[in-house]
Amino acid sequence: MINDLRDWIREVEGLGELLRVSGEVDWDQEMSALTYMVGKQEKAPALLFDNIQGYPLGTKALWNIFGTSQDRIALTMGLPTGKTLLETVIMARERLGRRLPPVEVDAATASVNEHIVKGDDIDLYRFPIPKMWPLDGGRYLGTWNVFVSKDPDDGHLNLGTYRQMVLSKNELSVYWSPGKDAKLQSDRAFSRGEPIEVAAAYGADPLLFLVGSQSFPKNLSEYDFAGGIRGQAVEVVKGETTSLLIPAHAEIVVEGVIRPGNERPEGPFGEFQGYYGRPEGNAPVIEVTCVHYREDPILTCALMADYPSSDAWLLYSLVKAARLWDDLDKLGIPGINGVYSFPANAGGFGMVVVSVEQRYPGHAMQVAALAAQCPGAAYYTKWIVVVDEDVDPTDINQVMWAMGTRCDPATDIDILRNTWSTFLDPTKNPPEERPYGSKALINACKDYRHIKDFARRTKLSRDVYERMVERWDALGLPGSPPDITQFEDQA
Repeated sequence: MINDLRDWIREVEGLGELLRVSGEVDWDQEMSALTYMVGKQEKAPALLFDNIQGYPLGTKALWNIFGTSQDRIALTMGLPTGKTLLETVIMARERLGRRLPPVEVDAATASVNEHIVKGDDIDLYRFPIPKMWPLDGGRYLGTWNVFVSKDPDDGHLNLGTYRQMVLSKNELSVYWSPGKDAKLQSDRAFSRGEPIEVAAAYGADPLLFLVGSQSFPKNLSEYDFAGGIRGQAVEVVKGETTSLLIPAHAEIVVEGVIRPGNERPEGPFGEFQGYYGRPEGNAPVIEVTCVHYREDPILTCALMADYPSSDAWLLYSLVKAARLWDDLDKLGIPGINGVYSFPANAGGFGMVVVSVEQRYPGHAMQVAALAAQCPGAAYYTKWIVVVDEDVDPTDINQVMWAMGTRCDPATDIDILRNTWSTFLDPTKNPPEERPYGSKALINACKDYRHIKDFARRTKLSRDVYERMVERWDALGLPGSPPDITQFEDQA
């Protein structure tokens, strides 16, 4: 059972998917450059740096935690490895429907409390905080983090993943997009003239990053979903200077307070679309009041970049697909056969595909319209494509084929305007327009009015396919036979 990052690292090393980098590298762009370069390889390993220039030998930073490894994502969720993308989405969907509240442990048993620093002794620079891209506005501590905040009305704890730029040894700025939970919570607190308590955990159990990166109902805590996914309650401990519950076995946790009106310039920062995000602008300042850390802590870092070099884009795609499928099921939409979100399209934020068995007129466009605004996909998503049940939504070649042979652009594409987006969208200029986006709804299904006499698709016969699979190696053919699921009906 995985309880913390160190357990996770041991398991990943057992899979043969961890690379220890012992040569000296600089925190200033070199770790990120190597991560970007190695990340271009298929199924690139997680990278554990332990010789960082300017820091004692053995100071550690972990990068490319998920990368393009489906098995590392499955391991994190307690799912079996070696499955297809769609099988993993189906299993993840089942796990995401469960909830188990966290359990508070005694402060003396929390490994994050091995070292506690307050006041003038706080110095964030003791950790090997990286600068990732040449034009970044500074060193960023919070690219792979679990950000804890409390709702000022009902008191539930939210977990998010918001970037933090280091301003000084005891100050951080935090950027959050419009509509994100922590921003909504802080806006309500600030409107009353009240500060908001926050905490950020680095090197937490990767499962907490997984749930924190997703959009769950805004009145529920991601701690509960993390416990439900693994079937084991997350262990938390009360903060030293805040009333928040923090991950008990994270490598590093920073506690602090944000006061109304306390803002400083933040950014720019190389973001998930593979562009620098919004130009430098003001962002809330976290006054750090306490730092917890384990002996020899491991700093976690997530590179934001174009796919496949971005750390979490396959993760986002798989979990977003599972969330959207669950949303559609809760809305009572029948016939959903599969859902996927392609990681290369802005980290899965840009495009989702839903495979559906059409059962009534308008079914396909109903799916498209609802998928566009479900909690699991409403943020940023620009392209919503609906395909028939004979199309694998995880196979971009099949999706493109369906769009080219079953979609009539003049009648099968609709546009939603003024939808939820982000300041990080480079297509919207000037930057002030960026919180508002648009969505294309693409019906790439057979025309339901003529579905019974639609052109017949060419398919293999099942018996011939199975004979060829059995003889594959004997015939000296390379690799493994493809997984084909659609066959010509036999008489």
